[in-house]
Amino acid sequence: MESKNKGEKSVAERANDTLKVGKHNAEHYMWGDKCDGWHLVKGQDLSVIFERMPANTAEVRHYHERSRQFFFVLCGQAVLEVEGVRHEIGVQEGVEVPPGAKHQMKNESNADVEFLVISQPTTRGDRIHAE
Repeated sequence: MESKNKGEKSVAERANDTLKVGKHNAEHYMWGDKCDGWHLVKGQDLSVIFERMPANTAEVRHYHERSRQFFFVLCGQAVLEVEGVRHEIGVQEGVEVPPGAKHQMKNESNADVEFLVISQPTTRGDRIHAE
């Protein structure tokens, strides 16, 4: 049997608190030019966001001092520019962006792009514009 401190939940109790998450019940926000984001995991040590970019949109070029990110395309064709190098990312492909690397996600196609952005730690308070 697992021991626990008073007021602290057991592993089983924490597992029961876990809910299945998706676009239908995740916290939603809008960014850029009609782009969508859904927080699938929103922790201090880990962030997983499902994002949708409409045709011919782009994120502002920026970097993170602490956060490492991984962009993984689920649907469509994206372009991720990292430190001046252009990466075309297709379905089921991804690119890792290390801390300090200036980057910009773009959708240069005529269709939506859907992708995951996995950040460790969170990017909250760690985004610096790089124009």
